[in-house]
Amino acid sequence: MGQNFLSCDREQELLLPPSLREWLPEDHLAWFVLDAVEAIDLAAFYASYRADGWGRAAHEPAMMVALLLYAYAIGERSSRAIERRCREDVAFRVICANQTPDHATIARFRARHEQALADTFTSVLALCGRAGLVSVGTVAIDGTLIAANASRAATRTHAAIREEVERILADAARTDAAEDAQHGDRRGNELPPELADRRSRLARLRRCREELEAEQATEQAAYEANLAWRAEWEAEHGRKLGGRKPTPPDPDALAGRKRNVTDPDSRLLRRAGRTPVQGYNAQLATGPGQIILAADITPQSNDSGQLEPMTSQAVETLTAAGIDRELDVVLADGGYWNSPQIRHLRQQGLEPIVPTKAAGRTTPRTLSPRQGAEADRIDRLLATPEGAALYRRRQQLIEPVFAHTKFLRRIDRFQRRGLTACRTEWRLIAATHNLLKLWRATTATA
Repeated sequence: MGQNFLSCDREQELLLPPSLREWLPEDHLAWFVLDAVEAIDLAAFYASYRADGWGRAAHEPAMMVALLLYAYAIGERSSRAIERRCREDVAFRVICANQTPDHATIARFRARHEQALADTFTSVLALCGRAGLVSVGTVAIDGTLIAANASRAATRTHAAIREEVERILADAARTDAAEDAQHGDRRGNELPPELADRRSRLARLRRCREELEAEQATEQAAYEANLAWRAEWEAEHGRKLGGRKPTPPDPDALAGRKRNVTDPDSRLLRRAGRTPVQGYNAQLATGPGQIILAADITPQSNDSGQLEPMTSQAVETLTAAGIDRELDVVLADGGYWNSPQIRHLRQQGLEPIVPTKAAGRTTPRTLSPRQGAEADRIDRLLATPEGAALYRRRQQLIEPVFAHTKFLRRIDRFQRRGLTACRTEWRLIAATHNLLKLWRATTATA
């Protein structure tokens, strides 16, 4: 009797149509994402398509939303990689019902519906709220640097940008002259791709140059306004105004001002003891259970202006999600110290806790001590065992979220470019984080 093996005939035609339900176990993430999409209001997606059915058929928006949510949830954000997965990965094939949208379609859908995709963050948060996962009370706020889709080598000074603009314009003029000599009044062939790309690059260079010049003009206007105010004050009081006179902007400083020509909105951000990053400062507000309540980005490296905006955004998002729970305590590290914002949050009935000095230090972080009623209140609170234990919750609430996002899901660089596009991508990333939390909680309950 010969060896006994199961048949492995790849030329055998399927005698019955396959059932996608048999391809994945019932508790697989793909099925959960499809169920979640059914519970989300997709009216904003469908509103951009013709209601009369004319034109070429488009992929079902619900399928495309589920595809992007699932892809982002597992850390796959490249449109080309997603297209490849739609051919090779069983879970992607189940979501797409064996359709294979190409990478251009995926990229266009993501760009066309970027605001609607960002708004899925609120919809997913509402699902978490209905599942009982959103318990607000204490909220932690923190930020992390996410690299932009741009190289530090693409950062240019104003002088270099001006020279490159002049070079591109000169190249375009020579190309136009050569085409005129070759084709005369005839149209000729389409422009080559490299020339078309030059036009796009020229637009970015011009924008960078204009922004740098506008910054210089703003500083000059502020200097002149200060001089005018000082002159008016001295004329009114009949004496010289004390203090140092304003320093005029250096006219030669414009040549040294820099912008990244690939993503002009990104900035070279620096954190103490870390390698500078050309990118954005990605902010999160999280509650118990590491559920994200607010997500935003800023090109500013300093966190001191983000305490009140992130708290307000968390309150607004909870309201939009229909979650009737109030914030109580707001925890943030010392980089968020901002006396006016802390005072304003206290007036709203919140308890912001931002330490005036680092743990284990005997001196404040800055040379000038942080003083005032709020600093004294926070110092007294953190000196108690209860206050110290409360503040230690900050790390538990938010640090694992950044670790999971940047290291486990490998999301440490934005795929899109520009402040608006990266902000919507960050909110989509936050939405899929909450979706994973909801899936794990549902699976554990089952």
